[in-house]
Amino acid sequence: MKRLGILLITVALIVVMGGCALPSQNLEIRDWYDLDDIRNNLGGHHILMNDLDSTTAGYEELASETANQGKSWQPIETWGHPFKGSFDGQGYEIRDLFINRPDESGVGLFGYVGVGGVIKNVSVVNATVTGSRYVGGLVGDNKGTVSNSYSSSNVNGPFGIGGLVGENWGSVSDSYSSGNVTGKWLVGGLVGDNWGSVSNSYSTGSVTCAEFKVGGLVGFNFGTVNNSYATGSVSGSDEYVGGLVGDNYHDTVSNSFWDTETSGQATSDGGTGKTTAEMQDIATFSGAAWDICAVNLGETNPAYTWNIVDEQTYPFLSWQP
Repeated sequence: MKRLGILLITVALIVVMGGCALPSQNLEIRDWYDLDDIRNNLGGHHILMNDLDSTTAGYEELASETANQGKSWQPIETWGHPFKGSFDGQGYEIRDLFINRPDESGVGLFGYVGVGGVIKNVSVVNATVTGSRYVGGLVGDNKGTVSNSYSSSNVNGPFGIGGLVGENWGSVSDSYSSGNVTGKWLVGGLVGDNWGSVSNSYSTGSVTCAEFKVGGLVGFNFGTVNNSYATGSVSGSDEYVGGLVGDNYHDTVSNSFWDTETSGQATSDGGTGKTTAEMQDIATFSGAAWDICAVNLGETNPAYTWNIVDEQTYPFLSWQP
């Protein structure tokens, strides 16, 4: 009788709510323990409530250089159990992260983001990330959506290495990377290996590749790249070395640019090379139909995707501080 009563009450609540289930609650993240606990709710809606750094509870045992027997942070999550929920950083930063897993694949703050997974509005700052395959400062292997995010991670590994995302099958948009990236194959300043879409994004960090397919923005592209740019130095020993894209395999790169002076590369397999002066001229980008406007130094205009201090800065995303 007791169970029947509970069932009747539940049915009554659903009827009163018009047949709708109760809405999912946002799970608040305030320290490294909370962040680590995401792996126990891979389909949940998680929101970061403050910056996390070396002074935040849980750092020493979860994210420091000595955590987990020297392997440091354990990426969220594995290939067999990808993250399919949402993570909203609300503009906060995750700082001082270490990941030292040179024999593992899918390495980043998030290891694998599955179809339907959303990562947005988060910055990974002053991180050191080492892995084997598909390694990124924010996401190792992405099949979901990454947007309005940033990484200043130093990222290292042999295969599929990117400053923000190692391998992308989903979408990366309105994001950027400024960390240094080092690898052997399929290495890019923002994304190492792109099979999805990259848009309204950029990279400024140096990119070094020991063997083949290296680009200032994307190392290997089998997807689409548009309205994006790269300025970092690029070096590699193979023929597939480009200021923007190393190897663009019969797919689309449109309205995108790289700095021929700062990159040290006169060519790219996709995109248009420009001098530094041209890269700081709004006409270069407005002429390519970018959603961009000029602002004064220290100001932003969020009505546009891109802002620029004309003849003084490269374009930057209007959500940036």
